[in-house]
Amino acid sequence: MTVNLAIAQINSTVGDLSGNSEKIADYARRAAEQGADIVVTPELSLVGYPPEDLLLRRSFYAKSDEALAALAATLAPLKDLHVIVGHPLARGTAYYNAASVLCNGRVMATYCKHALPNTTVFDEKRYFSAADEVCTFTVKGVCFAINICEDTWYPDMPAAARAAGAEVLLVPNASPFHMNKPHLRRDVMRANVSAQGLALVYANLVGGQDELVFDGSSFVMNAAGEVAAQLRQFDEQLLVIEFEHAVPQAQVLPAELSLEAQVYAALVMGVRDYVGKNGFPGALIGLSGGVDSALTLAIAVDALGADKVRCVMMPSPYTAEMSWVDSREMVKLLGVRYDEIAINPCFDAFRAALDFEFAGLAEDATEENLQARIRGTLLMALSNKSGSIVLTTGNKSEMAVGYCTLYGDMAGGFAVIKDIAKTLVYRLCAYRNGIATVIPERILTRAPSAELRPDQTDQDSLPPYEILDGIMEGYMEQGQGIAELLAAGYRKEDIERITRLIKINEYKRRQAPVGVRVTHCAFGRDWRYPITSKFREQ
Repeated sequence: MTVNLAIAQINSTVGDLSGNSEKIADYARRAAEQGADIVVTPELSLVGYPPEDLLLRRSFYAKSDEALAALAATLAPLKDLHVIVGHPLARGTAYYNAASVLCNGRVMATYCKHALPNTTVFDEKRYFSAADEVCTFTVKGVCFAINICEDTWYPDMPAAARAAGAEVLLVPNASPFHMNKPHLRRDVMRANVSAQGLALVYANLVGGQDELVFDGSSFVMNAAGEVAAQLRQFDEQLLVIEFEHAVPQAQVLPAELSLEAQVYAALVMGVRDYVGKNGFPGALIGLSGGVDSALTLAIAVDALGADKVRCVMMPSPYTAEMSWVDSREMVKLLGVRYDEIAINPCFDAFRAALDFEFAGLAEDATEENLQARIRGTLLMALSNKSGSIVLTTGNKSEMAVGYCTLYGDMAGGFAVIKDIAKTLVYRLCAYRNGIATVIPERILTRAPSAELRPDQTDQDSLPPYEILDGIMEGYMEQGQGIAELLAAGYRKEDIERITRLIKINEYKRRQAPVGVRVTHCAFGRDWRYPITSKFREQ
């Protein structure tokens, strides 16, 4: 017996119950037109993921129940089509992460999540109770079961489904992207689902939600652990797969994206959805002639279109001529609005106002930071007038060690590359120029500089970025200690300096805007170290 199963890889918006319902209904109708018997949507597809503290409001569950019932009624004309929809569910005083099977106008079955992730960006134990019921249903002689996301990261619930007679496991997911995550997902599914003798349908969310990006990459795997079908990354898609009894029929798989292509696509999607879902009319960028603002500009234009991006160059007495020339060249290549506002008059006014207080004191980082804060003030003023959001341009390496100015270059609404190490910034620029040259070559070859004092370069204040990024990745992302970093070949003085800077600049990062997460350990949701702490690792 042939069963046609569709994966609806959709981009849900948190809290948009009507919009999400309409999208699910649209995908279900399209799937029905292609002969589908079952449609699987992602985890919490009805309300978006993660709803966070909306889940603490009883009214949110009541509205979700209403939306689910209305959706079931909307889908009723699609006779015998089974649509799996993710939604929150209240049962008395207990709350669950659930997925229901809608068919012929009613809720035919409901599964509640068992394994509640409570690490890295997840805190589902704050909101949900764990359940342990198995949910199976039969279509055309094939027994299907449902697990939700984390349930399949352990063997227990897939084994329970198999013991209940399931032949195919349907797994709604909201699995956020980080580098190498798609490979990890497939390896885990082979270990915990294929090992049970079950075929698998993995339906993952796509889209941006605040700092998280969901890459889709939904797939179908047979009981031998072979991928039979794969959906695109970072793109909404409907795909219908034919099952001969419980065996998925192999389809041609899309080409796998390079790591740089995946990260770049994640950044573009993160910007597009943050700006679009929050209703900003466009974006503002302070262009400096450096590599970070150049990459941010390229991403913004690819995400929003040139007509919704405006760049402002704010030269100081220390701005090099090449910075002007390269900035002007890049905005011409991309076709964005470009303005120049000199900060010299403001800088002179600030120094005059502080002249008495600073009498007899040498110029230092104070005057450098004044320039950055003037620029931040100008950008935020333009943002206030236009409604456009300021995209900040600081990278992860700078944020790690505090090479940034609070209320200066950190001022803005969304930090596009805050989880991108400096060395990766250059790789992403090379990737984007490989598609079409939009970043002038000199921006990529000149020594990076904040241009806040004469002849300044980043390496006046920091170790080479290859060393900084290596220590940062080992210490922060891999949890390595001093001894392990020494064993990796880094100098003791570099290790002590960088790890100290990471610790003492936590207060700055707590005040930074949110930005796209692309590693498994980003500053913010993943990194939760105390600002006030006397602990020092020797």
